[in-house]
Parts: sequence; structure tokens; C-alpha cells
Amino acid sequence: MATTYLERILERHREVAAADRRALAPLLDAVGDTPPTRGFRGALFDRDSLGVISEIKRRSPSKGDLNTALDPAALAAAYERGGAACLSVLTDEEFFGGSADDLRAARSACALPVLRKDFTVCEHDVVDARLMGADCVLLIVAALDPSQLNDLHALAVEIGLDVLVEIHGEHELEHALAAGSTLIGVNQRDLVTFEVDHDRAERMGGIIPGSAVKVAESGVRNGDDARRLYAAGYDAVLVGETLVTSSDPGAAISELVR
Repeated sequence: MATTYLERILERHREVAAADRRALAPLLDAVGDTPPTRGFRGALFDRDSLGVISEIKRRSPSKGDLNTALDPAALAAAYERGGAACLSVLTDEEFFGGSADDLRAARSACALPVLRKDFTVCEHDVVDARLMGADCVLLIVAALDPSQLNDLHALAVEIGLDVLVEIHGEHELEHALAAGSTLIGVNQRDLVTFEVDHDRAERMGGIIPGSAVKVAESGVRNGDDARRLYAAGYDAVLVGETLVTSSDPGAAISELVR
């Protein structure tokens, strides 16, 4: 029986995946009719300043409602004006209140590359991300065995998606690198307890190879946090709660970039 946030979320996503009877081949064929992706990793690579991946998130299992009435299009446009490098959009409905419609609306309102932020557990999830307009897909090492990670990473690259591989420590970094990851996120939030460990990202920043784009995720509250992570070697920070609860998200991004 699931006892943690992560276990409950993954259990539900795997149930949905097991009930999905769609043939994969027609979905892959449909990818050929989609426009080119915008280049998520490229927007973060070799920058002169810290990149901000600004997140659109209505709620979270640990914090509850954050901004359930947000307008994804208006927020995406505000993020772009504030200097965001990329977007992250939660598409999990049951636990985070998101949807594919949120992603489509946000992407249509700006020119930024977009990450589909969700709990990817099967091939359909990867292909669906491409079909809904995402430019990048999230793969969480803690949610996948090494074989699944390798296969889903390869499929995503094959259909034109960038892949943000999320890790929590040295052991998971080994799996990310074995899968060929060149875009690695270190989640400062423990996915079992949902508590934030600010030391984790700093420790991992010096271990991840310089060939990878490094992203610090979760728990970034202000400019001081952003500067600390930039000094630790990160190319970007992924920020959600701080922005969706801000009265002026554009100004909040400017502070993070500075």
C-alpha cells in the first residue's frame, strides 16, 4: 500500500498507464505532423547568467492550493516579460490541478520552450508530451528502473524532445549519465517527505559533469538562493511556488536572474 506522496502519485499514474489501450504506432505517426520543438536545453546552455525555468502550478500535495485560478496564458506571458528562459507546466490533474490544456495555453502565449512537468511512467506519456506541444519531458530516476529510464530517454530523443532527468543523489546521477542525459535536474525536495534540503544541490553541483546542463529544482525562494546555486555551478533554477504566489511574478524572476 502506498505510504508516501511519491508512492501514491506513481501508483495512480501506473494504474492509468496500465488501462491505456491506445496503439502506440498511430501516435508516433502523428508526431510527424507536429511543428519542430523550440529547444529547451539550448535555451539554458552556455548562458551569461542564470536561466530561470518558471513553473505554472496550481497546487501541490504538500502545500495544497497555491493559485488554482491562475491563467496559464497570462502567466506565461508575464514570465517571458520578466526574463524567464523556459517554462515548466504541471499537467498532472489529480494531485497538482494541472492539465494538457494548461500547457497548450501557456505555450501559445509565448515563445519560450516548455517542459511537461509530470510523472512519466510509460511510452504513451512521452509521446503524449510531444503531441500536446511540449519541448521537453521530465524523467524522474526515483520513479523508473534503469531499463525504463534508458528506453524512455531514447524514445523522447527520437521524437525530438529534450529530456530533463531528475536526480536526488550520487547513485541516481550514475543512472542518469548511463541513459545519456545531458540535462540534469537536482531536486532539493525529497520526494518521499517533500521536505527541502538546500545542501543537496550545492553538493551535487560539483559532481555533475560540466558537459551536462545543470538545473536546481524546488525550494528556490529568492535571489540569495539563486546566487548560491549559480555559484555552485548551476546553469538554471526551476521555480514554481515562489512565482505562482507572487503578486508580481515578472519582478520576482528579475530578482532571481540578478
